[in-house]
Amino acid sequence: MQGTVARFDEDTHHGTVLLDDGSEVAFGADAFAASGLRLLRLGQRMTIDRDDQGEVISITFPGLT
Repeated sequence: MQGTVARFDEDTHHGTVLLDDGSEVAFGADAFAASGLRLLRLGQRMTIDRDDQGEVISITFPGLT
């Protein structure tokens, strides 16, 4: 799934991604840590991966695996 960063807290590393369908999905510090990224900007395009329960497990730039 792809969307754009809607919120990101630099201190806690929690945030939300606004998906292309208009829904907002939260991600936690673990998903951010799995990305290997150091910072996110509002409006930045992201791909999210979810587990079987629907929890976001990682976020990456589109086209990266």
